[in-house]
Amino acid sequence: MRVLEVIRQGQIGGGESHLLDLVSFLDRKLVEPVCLSFTNGEMVSRLQQMGITCHVIKTEKPFDIAVQRQVLQLIADEHIQLVHAHGSRAASNVLWPAKHAHVPFIYTVHGWSFHDDQSPLVKKLRAWSEKLICHYADTVICVSQSNADTGRRVFGLKQSEVIENGINLERFNPDGQFHELRGESGFSASDFVVAFIARCTKQKNPLGFLAALKLAHDRNPQVKGLFVGEGDMDAEVDDMIAREQMGDYVWRSPFRTDVPDLLHLADAYCLPSLWEGLSIALLEAMAMRMPIIATPTDGTTELLIHRENGLVVPFNDTQALSDAILAYATNAMLCQTCGDNARQLVEQRFNARRVAEAVTRLYLGLV
Repeated sequence: MRVLEVIRQGQIGGGESHLLDLVSFLDRKLVEPVCLSFTNGEMVSRLQQMGITCHVIKTEKPFDIAVQRQVLQLIADEHIQLVHAHGSRAASNVLWPAKHAHVPFIYTVHGWSFHDDQSPLVKKLRAWSEKLICHYADTVICVSQSNADTGRRVFGLKQSEVIENGINLERFNPDGQFHELRGESGFSASDFVVAFIARCTKQKNPLGFLAALKLAHDRNPQVKGLFVGEGDMDAEVDDMIAREQMGDYVWRSPFRTDVPDLLHLADAYCLPSLWEGLSIALLEAMAMRMPIIATPTDGTTELLIHRENGLVVPFNDTQALSDAILAYATNAMLCQTCGDNARQLVEQRFNARRVAEAVTRLYLGLV
């Protein structure tokens, strides 16, 4: 069957990494994926290198009427038999074309678009739009049970399939071969490097990470930071690094494709997100046997047990985040225990091959 896999952007983030792994592991005897992105970027290039047909129809707006006829024409031209949208932005722009073309429509929720930090009106409108998409979807996939529970609580999500995200365990293998990047990044062997590898957006709370890192570094100068990612908060991040004179101990880089090498370089991984579905970046770090520091977002609460396979800190608590960094920096046994247990959990539950098999079964059931 020919399936249109739709994502909102061509730059690689969590949902985009999920899509890359999904199409990599789909059984081509059963499924022929065709991809659609609404912006260009590294993900599009990588899909094309894999031999996947990938179209770009440019828009950054949800429910953009101007592009939906183009999507409808694409469905016809590519003889699409099923549309699978990843994320609410993508879903909003392919829901009507899929229904108009009379092809099944699947919506994967990579974290809901409504959050507690939004104004009541914005949150209500976002919840309404999610309810609309879910109502008309033939199947809704949630990447964590917490996501499904939130949907039921906020807007009465009636039915969904929970298929947890998966990781390419061959690529994210802590016992593999890696390029040594400490020299390139300016870190010494004795430095304790905390990695933040994520989109530079409000959701990921990059300023909170930097504030906690500064506190930890002031108390222990061997604590340093690896900050990799880009997004709409780039200017604020750069300004904070300059204003707080953090340039000597924070290595800042835009998006890179060598994430396993970067994780191998670091000693711990920190993701102080304000909301998540089930973070792909977090799973990648866990697969690399990294000790984790994270906030109790949807999905993350299903992954981490405090001081067993990671450290869980409250939202927007700079002091607690700093204390967690220092706890790892001064306790090698805690690092090893949390890292080993994190890898074991990912091996048991979060293999990308399993995700592709589960999604394929859904496809076959609908077509």
